Amino acid sequence: MTERLWKVYLSGEIHSDWRERIAEGVAAAGLPVRLDAPITVHEDSDDCGVAILGAEDKAYWHDRKGASMNAIRTRTLIGEADVVVVRFGEKYRQWNAAFDAGAASALGKAVITLHDESLNHALKEVDAAALATCATPEQVVETLAYVIRGEMPGSKGSMAAE
Repeated sequence: MTERLWKVYLSGEIHSDWRERIAEGVAAAGLPVRLDAPITVHEDSDDCGVAILGAEDKAYWHDRKGASMNAIRTRTLIGEADVVVVRFGEKYRQWNAAFDAGAASALGKAVITLHDESLNHALKEVDAAALATCATPEQVVETLAYVIRGEMPGSKGSMAAE
């Protein structure tokens, strides 16, 4: 019998290694997970619209073209996802991440938020819509291991089989 492949979309902050840490943890745990993400090269994400569709005189339309083009990827991958992980970082306000969390919640997707405890108050409404709130990428991996296989942290076997 083949294990189900879980589709996990990693939304949010692009300035740290949290996606790589989740990918390494998922691989190390041997979880049947496909990880998807937005374009994380900031300049490419900002400039894709004008690079492909043509220059704009006004910054608003420059940004609008890029945002609309990126939305094709985001909407598609969130729509296909089983789980949406949304990372909020300290340095920048991730309005797009909050929007992704709301969209995923409205679609009935399982949402996991990921942020430092210092943001608990600021994100209380977003966290209330999430099914789990993690403080580290490793907690996200442990959550996925539990949800997918019933594995408790530190265990080698599935709790569901016992």
